[in-house]
Amino acid sequence: MPAKENRETKEAAETIGDMIKTFGATISDILEDPEVKAKAKEFAKTVVDAAANVAQSKVKTEEVRAKFRNVGKAAQTLGTSLEKNFKSE
Repeated sequence: MPAKENRETKEAAETIGDMIKTFGATISDILEDPEVKAKAKEFAKTVVDAAANVAQSKVKTEEVRAKFRNVGKAAQTLGTSLEKNFKSE
């Protein structure tokens, strides 16, 4: 995989990792459970580390981008759903 594609995949994975950390921290604050925050950090690190392996595999960049788009859509759907369920009257 060319260096540019490798960098783009790594940056996308890091963005997802940050999103997972933020999500875990927010849920941890809501539930008042620091263990959730720690597990979210650990999971985010795993995602970023795994991305390094994906970047070096034979997966085509367009396939990786499509998968990241699906993750983004799922996150947006989750956010919208949570907002509707917890909307103040």
